[in-house]
Amino acid sequence: MAANIAIIGGSRAYSLLQQGSLGNKIDTQVVTTPYGPSHLIHRYEFNGESFWFLSRHGEKGYELSAPFVNYRANIWALKEVGSKRIIAWSGPGIINQDYRVGYFALPHDLIDETRGRDYTFFEKKGIGFIRQREVFCPALRTGLHQTLQQLGLSFYPSGVYVCTQGPRLETPAEIRKYRLLGADLVGMTLVPEAFLAKELEMCYAPICYLTNYAEGVIDRPYEKGSLFEGMQTQEESEMVKSAVEAFPHIIHALVGYLTDKVWQCTCQEAMLRYKKQGTIGEDWHQWIAGI
Repeated sequence: MAANIAIIGGSRAYSLLQQGSLGNKIDTQVVTTPYGPSHLIHRYEFNGESFWFLSRHGEKGYELSAPFVNYRANIWALKEVGSKRIIAWSGPGIINQDYRVGYFALPHDLIDETRGRDYTFFEKKGIGFIRQREVFCPALRTGLHQTLQQLGLSFYPSGVYVCTQGPRLETPAEIRKYRLLGADLVGMTLVPEAFLAKELEMCYAPICYLTNYAEGVIDRPYEKGSLFEGMQTQEESEMVKSAVEAFPHIIHALVGYLTDKVWQCTCQEAMLRYKKQGTIGEDWHQWIAGI
């Protein structure tokens, strides 16, 4: 069966690749794109269903921080190999104290605080005015909700994710500002992925594992040389490790759930008005500037 589901792995995805816990690997590709080569894209098979997997930050460790990921190359490549639905894995910090470290969250909205990233495929073109009423695909979010519930995992069914530039962590004053804006979580990776996927009419939704409380949310002493310099306790570190270890089970259950589902969303019609106007045709390659 053709693989039309892709997983973009976040931090610690490399550990799953090294462990070989994602299933039977049947193909690996590097796709040449107008923006340079993509990251390695692996095709896995599990219980007769297949999916693509791309590790956003590298395969041998955390090799590339969020501001320097080639998002356009990765999304272009996933579209090129036939992906229609993207699940994005992210490990944000917590702003809303009602959320707990080690739990999962399914964000429903997004605040963009990044700067200078390549946001669009449609540079110097008069297209791309895409409504963001539902930033993330509601059908994919339903699938994630059902999967986490079925597996008995603790999760928050909604949340507002603020995406910051990085690679530095946020200041206490910035976190207070984001709290006033209504943000629950803070990370660095969902922008511009979500917007680029929508431009190519791909469904996209994130699943987050919550790693630590953001600066100033809980007062933690500075610890030299430790992960996040003391923003994560040993107990919280163990909870996060357990969450990461659950990802292969989540992916396998989710792929099984999504396969052959009747699809109800508007993601794959995001460019319909431009097609109806005759501004673009059906071949998405021709939509992109410089192609």
